Amino acid sequence: MTDNDTAKEISGLVERARGAQESIAGYSQEDVDELVTAVAWAVVRKDHAEKLAQLVVDEGGFGNYDDKLTKINRRVIGVLDDMRSVRTVGVIEEDPERGLVKIAKPVGVVAALIPVTGPDATPPLKALFALKGRNAIIMAPHPKTTKTTAAVVEMMREACEQVGAPPDLVQVVTEPSIPKTQELMQQADLIVATGGAGMVKAAYSSGTPAYGVGVGNAVHVVDETANLDDAAAAITTAKTFDYATSCLADNAVIAEDGIHDGLVDRLIGLGGHVCDAEQKASLEKLMWPERGPVPSAEVVAKSAPEIARLAGFEVPSDRSFLIVEEDGAGPDHPFSGEKLSVVLALYRYEGAIQGAIDLVNAITSYQGLGHTCGIQTTSDEHVDALANGTRTARVLVNQNLNEGAGSPRNGLPFTLSLSCGTWGGNTTTENVNAAHFINTTWVSRPIEARAIDEDELFAAHWERHGR
Repeated sequence: MTDNDTAKEISGLVERARGAQESIAGYSQEDVDELVTAVAWAVVRKDHAEKLAQLVVDEGGFGNYDDKLTKINRRVIGVLDDMRSVRTVGVIEEDPERGLVKIAKPVGVVAALIPVTGPDATPPLKALFALKGRNAIIMAPHPKTTKTTAAVVEMMREACEQVGAPPDLVQVVTEPSIPKTQELMQQADLIVATGGAGMVKAAYSSGTPAYGVGVGNAVHVVDETANLDDAAAAITTAKTFDYATSCLADNAVIAEDGIHDGLVDRLIGLGGHVCDAEQKASLEKLMWPERGPVPSAEVVAKSAPEIARLAGFEVPSDRSFLIVEEDGAGPDHPFSGEKLSVVLALYRYEGAIQGAIDLVNAITSYQGLGHTCGIQTTSDEHVDALANGTRTARVLVNQNLNEGAGSPRNGLPFTLSLSCGTWGGNTTTENVNAAHFINTTWVSRPIEARAIDEDELFAAHWERHGR
C-alpha cells in the first residue's frame, strides 16, 4: 500500500467518525448515559464476553480464559459504574463565589492504540470514555490480535445502532500497520496510547495531544508489621491473574529481613516455586537471550510450568509462579525489570523503611519510573515515607497491586491506561478516565473586587531580608 493509499484509507475512517460525532453533539446527558450503558452491556453480556475471552486466548496466545472473562466484566462494569455520576454535557461545575462556570465539550475524534495483551478489554474501556464525552473513537489494533479487537468493535457498533446512535462512533483500522497507525495519530484530535514504550513515544511525537502510559514494573514492599498471610495472598493474586498480563502485576517484592523467610514459606504455600541458582541462570538465558531490557515473547503471559519447561527444568503442575532471589537493579540484573510473566523477583532489606525506599527507587529507575508501588503494613509512618520518598503515581496500601487500575475496595478510577507523570514521560499521573475526554470552557463573570494587601504578602520577607 502506498502512502497515498494509507492516507486515503485513514481519511475515510476519520471523515466518517467526524460525521458520527457531529450527529451526537446535541445529545443530553441522559442520551449519553443511555449510549454508554448500551455499549457496556454489549460487551459484558454472557455470550459476548465468553466469545471475546476465548478469542483473545486463541488468537494472541496470552493469558487464560477464566481470567480474561473476569477482566472483561470487572473492568467494563467498573468503568460504567464510575461514570454514572460524572457529568460530561453542558454545565459540569459552578463556583458562584469566584464567578466561574465550567461547560463540557467534546474533544472530537480519538485515536486509540491497542496493545497486543489487551485487545479484548482495552477497546471498550477507551470507547466508553470517549463516548461519555460525545466523541468518536477509532481503534488501531495490534497486528497479532486484530480479530479480537474487530470483534469487540462490532459488538459496540451494534449497541450504538440499538439506541439510535451512528455505528461509526466506534471504528477499527483493518489490516493494521505502523504507517496506518502513524497516519491515524496525525489526523485524530486526541490519542490514547496503551502499549510499549515505542508506541507511547510515537504518540507523543505525533504532534497530536496524547495520553500515554509508562513502563510497568510495579514493586511491592512487605515490612515487619505486615500480616504475612494477607501479604502473600495479595502478591499471589496480582502475580498470577491472567498470567501477569497486567502492567500492575507484582514484578518485584521487597521483604524486610526479619519476615522474609516467613513470607517465602507462605508464597510457596500459595503456588510459588523458588528457583535455585542454576534454574535462575537458565531462566535468565531464556527470558533475555540478547541481554536486552524486554523479555522474550516466549514467556509473556504463559504458565509457570510452561516457562520452566522452556528454560530446561521442571516444576510441579500446581506451581503458579516462579520466584528468583535478587539483590541488585539495572541492566546487569535483568530480573529487576518488567517481566510480563509469572516470574517474581524477591529482595530483602534490613533496618528502617528507608532501605525499602532505596530499593524501590533503584528498581523503578531502571524500569517503571512513575508507575506503581505498594506496601503491606500496619504503619502509617511507613506508608507516608514510601509515598513521599518514591517517584510513583500510585501507592497501594494493603491491596493487591492490580487494584491500582480501580477496585470496589478503593477510590481509584477504573481504567486500563495508567499514566506515570513526567517521571514516565507522560502528561499526567492519573488513571486515565472519562474526565480526560472532554474540553472545558470556563465562563468568568465579574465578582466584587478583592483587595490585595501588598504589605501582608511581603511582610515576612521584608522582616527577614529587608525591603
